[in-house]
Amino acid sequence: MSENSDLAAIESGAPSEALGAFGGFVNVVGAIGTVWTFLLMFLIVADVIGRSFLSAPITGVAEIAAHSIVAIVFLQLAAGIQSKRMTRADFLIERITKASPKAGAALEAGFLLFGAVSLALIAYAGWLPTVRAYTGREYFGVQGLFTIVTWPVRAIIVFGASLGAVVFVIQAVDELKKLASGRSV
Repeated sequence: MSENSDLAAIESGAPSEALGAFGGFVNVVGAIGTVWTFLLMFLIVADVIGRSFLSAPITGVAEIAAHSIVAIVFLQLAAGIQSKRMTRADFLIERITKASPKAGAALEAGFLLFGAVSLALIAYAGWLPTVRAYTGREYFGVQGLFTIVTWPVRAIIVFGASLGAVVFVIQAVDELKKLASGRSV
């Protein structure tokens, strides 16, 4: 795949060839995060209208918003990785790639593997707290006023980090294949 086709895939939002049908699944998970964002916006607007004009705020909006933001980030994380839209400073790797395409590809693969390890560690660190939250019936909010269980948000963090790690690994393997075959990166 040439640089121009990579750019076209990024701009179209299409998953890379390396991800295949799995890339479509990643996009669906990201879309769930987008829908959740819009629902959260409507909830916040309804709360503001209720507070301002009806003197009837919606109970629990602050708690729902705080936990929703975390869940939304992890739902959309893998799609951001897949579309290569993660925030990064490209100035260094671009210079290295221009000077030595193989060194640039190796550095890119290293960054991708580092990202995979980082997200795998987040997923690993979140697994036991998720199980404890589920078995211990952990909740957040104000008891007697508004409470909601925490395990679904914790599970989304573990799932999103795991999914992101898999996408990073797939991209790293693709970079390493390009490097080994000597194809243009």
